[in-house]
Amino acid sequence: MKKILVLVLALVLLLGACGQAAEESGSAPESAAEAGTPEEIELSFWTYPVGGWGSGSTLASMVSPFLRDHPEIHLSIRTLTYETGDSDMEEALAAGSAPDIVFEGPERLTANWGVRGLMADLSDLWESETAGDIYDSVRAACQGSDGTRYIYPICMTTHCMAVNRDLFEAAGAWQYIDEETHTWSTDGFIAAVQALHDYGVERIGEVYCGGQGGDQGTRALVTNLYSGSFTDADHTCYTFNCPENIRALELLRDLDGITFEKDLVGSDNIAHFCDGDLAMCFCWNVGNEVTQTINNPNRDFDIFPLAFPTNDGECSLQGGIWGFGIFDSGDAKRIGAAKEFIRYLTESTDRYAQTVLSSTFWPVRDVPNIYENDDLMSEYFMLRGFLGDYYQVTPGWAEARTAWWTMLQEIGGGADVAEAAAAFEDAANGAAGNR
Repeated sequence: MKKILVLVLALVLLLGACGQAAEESGSAPESAAEAGTPEEIELSFWTYPVGGWGSGSTLASMVSPFLRDHPEIHLSIRTLTYETGDSDMEEALAAGSAPDIVFEGPERLTANWGVRGLMADLSDLWESETAGDIYDSVRAACQGSDGTRYIYPICMTTHCMAVNRDLFEAAGAWQYIDEETHTWSTDGFIAAVQALHDYGVERIGEVYCGGQGGDQGTRALVTNLYSGSFTDADHTCYTFNCPENIRALELLRDLDGITFEKDLVGSDNIAHFCDGDLAMCFCWNVGNEVTQTINNPNRDFDIFPLAFPTNDGECSLQGGIWGFGIFDSGDAKRIGAAKEFIRYLTESTDRYAQTVLSSTFWPVRDVPNIYENDDLMSEYFMLRGFLGDYYQVTPGWAEARTAWWTMLQEIGGGADVAEAAAAFEDAANGAAGNR
C-alpha cells in the first residue's frame, strides 16, 4: 500500500511572492477572502490499482494539470490493493475518515457503498454533453436499482485468460486454439490440458481461491465451460446451482495439472504465469500484459490472450468498468470540488483521452484513434465482442463474492460439488434478500 501526497509547488511559490511583495510595500498581505481568492479545500483520492492506476507516478502526472489549474485544491492520493483495499476502506468508513473521491467499479460504488447510502448522487455529471456519448451498455451498468448514479465511468476492458504460446506449441496443444478468433472449445481445453500433461507439464492452471482478488476469472472459467449461468437476466437473484456449473467444477477438479489453490488470489496467478511456472492464466486482461511486460523485461515466451473455453461457441466474458465515485461527506464545498475534479478529467476530449490512456484500458465513449497503430491494444480489442452481461450489480454482491471463493476452497478440499454449489447459491441469495 502506497500513499502519495501531491503538493502544489506553484501555490507555495505564489504565496511566497505575495508575502514578499507585501513586506516591501510596508502593508500586511490581504486574507484570501479580502483578495477574492477561492477558499482552500483539502481533498483525498483513493484508487484501487486499476490498470496503470496502480502506479503513483502515473497518478501524479495525471492530476498535476488539475492542481496547477486549481491551486486552491490540495489533493492527497492513496493507492489500494485488491487484497486489503476493501478492509482498508471499511476501517476508514467506520472511523469517519473515508476519502472524498474513490476510483473503482459499479460493484463497489453502486451495489455496495451506494446501496448503503454512503455515496453522493452524481446524476448532475451525467447531464453533460459528453456524458451523453457513454455507451448504452455502460450506462445501464452504472445505474442503481432506484435510478441513482453513484459512479461516473472512465474506462472499461474485457477480462480474459492467457496461455504460454511457446509451451502450447512445444506440447502439441496449440492445435486446439483458433488463433484468428482467439477462442477454443471445452473439448479443445480438455485435450490441450491432456497434451500438456503428457508432455510433462505438472503445473498447467490454478483455480485460485484465497480471496476475492481476480475472482472474475474463476467465475468466467466455470460458467463458460458448459454454458452455465451466474445470475438471472434482471440481476435480482443468483442462479449458479445448475447441472452445467456442477459439471464444470467436477471437470476442473478431475483434470491432471489443474489445481485448486486455497492460499492464492488473482495476482498470484498472474505472477506464476508470467514467471513461466504455469501454462495458462485465468486472471488476465490487456492491462496485465502492459504492466507485466514492463515489469518482466526478461520474459522469454509469447503470451497469447484468448476467451475462456465454451461448449457451444458462445463465450461470455466478464467486463470491467471503472470510474469515479464521491463519498458523501456532508460538506457541499468538498463534494463540489470533487465533482470539478471529475469534470476536469472527462469533459475535454483530449484530456479524457489522456485519462483513459493512463489506465491502459478502453474508453467508455468513442474517442477517435485513441489506440491507432497499437497492435497490442488492437489484439485485445477484438475480445470486446465476447463481452457478456454485467451481473456484478446484483444485490448481495459483496457477500456472494466471499461465498464464491469459500465454495471453491471447499471443493478443492474434497467437498461434494453439488452440495457446495447449493450452499453457495443459498448464501448469495440470502444476502440478496431472496431467502
